[in-house]
Amino acid sequence: MITEQAAETWDRDLDHLFTTIGRHFGRVEPRRRMRDYVRALLAPVARKNSWQLAEHAGHATPDGLQHLLSRARWNPDDIRDDLQTYVAEHLGRPDGVLIIDDTGFLKKGTTSAGVQRQYSGTAGRTENCQIGVFAAYTSTAGRALVDRELYLPKSWTDDRDRCRAAKVPDEREFATKNTLAATIVRRALASPLPVAWVTADAAYGQDNRFRRMLETSGVGYVLAVPKSQFSLAGPRIDKAFEQAPDQAWERRSCGAGAKGQREYSSRRS
Repeated sequence: MITEQAAETWDRDLDHLFTTIGRHFGRVEPRRRMRDYVRALLAPVARKNSWQLAEHAGHATPDGLQHLLSRARWNPDDIRDDLQTYVAEHLGRPDGVLIIDDTGFLKKGTTSAGVQRQYSGTAGRTENCQIGVFAAYTSTAGRALVDRELYLPKSWTDDRDRCRAAKVPDEREFATKNTLAATIVRRALASPLPVAWVTADAAYGQDNRFRRMLETSGVGYVLAVPKSQFSLAGPRIDKAFEQAPDQAWERRSCGAGAKGQREYSSRRS
């Protein structure tokens, strides 16, 4: 249960963050709308669409929030850079870990940038959705999302008129999820974030180029690599597991997923 003092501290820290990134909005109106939008996203709103977010923020219509997202002039990458600096100051530790993963957002229609029928790990099946590649930073002090890239399938990048209608820049070309992940990692390593390790699942670990990029960057990494692939990085983990006695393991849950509790065996500490 959150105490009143903790809520006040959280509210004060959030206002400090708003002040930090507010300089990227040229006028007071988008700055206020940005604050309202973020607070509404963090609130227990049943459906986070423009109407319900605007209603929670006390707006008569969603026009102001829609203007903020579609027509107002501000650069999300500038805010991302400020966010990474903020996270580095508050959560940064020498042994910090960067976690790479992609996730899907279910959508209706065909006009949202990057939307098509494709596999969504969130839904656990092929659905009409958008896919984003994300990076989270975690340390003993806490965790936070610090970067993102929208995946654009070839059905989009091969149709420039469709891209322009969705306000996708002409210079944006097709890039695989692994290429987007590599771009995110390079950005993080060049940022103030102290990153000692990078981790990702087999979708990225099976890519030799992604592993080689990490090795040449000099950062440690833990990736899921299919056992059918040969790796020079070290001994195969399944061989090390075989040598551990049964009593060295215990079953733990990582929380609920799309198909129920996500349980894994872990080494006892």
